Amino acid sequence: MTAILYPVAANAEQALAAPLGRAAREREALAAAGEAVVFTTDPTGPAFATREAAVDAYGGLLDEPWRRLAEQILPGQRLAKVEPTFQDGRRWPAPTAAPPRTAWRLMVSYWRIGTAERPVEAPQARKVRRAGRPVDPETLRAIARQPLRPVEPQQPLDIGLFEVRPPDAPHIVMPDE
Repeated sequence: MTAILYPVAANAEQALAAPLGRAAREREALAAAGEAVVFTTDPTGPAFATREAAVDAYGGLLDEPWRRLAEQILPGQRLAKVEPTFQDGRRWPAPTAAPPRTAWRLMVSYWRIGTAERPVEAPQARKVRRAGRPVDPETLRAIARQPLRPVEPQQPLDIGLFEVRPPDAPHIVMPDE
């Protein structure tokens, strides 16, 4: 399996047009940029009303795995708060309002140069919740867009219920029927 070579650039537009290089791993991106890099995914380009319109506009750009289309809720809409009901075997009530308006954007995953300016650097959601202070809408959107970060490194996976380690090769996990 071949690794995906992500562009190394200061922003998403530069990643599409003229990246400094391409790298699969952080150390390769660090060598290409000559300074600290951060892996990120940012939206770029105009918003399209339908997926088909976005595919028509971008065409061949979507052939690379580091470029993809994503549907986003348009800003400035008031979304009704819904509480779970747990009635009639259903957790959530039937939707009463029209769904929010959305748009399709091109999302670019790339190695962003660490010193490049970032639109909004959001704190982790758990830290914001613990603080208990109100959060402005732009910071809340930035929190929702950022990838989840672990509290601690992931522990090694345990073997499943129907898996065994053979006595002659304890480093192998085999399915048990």
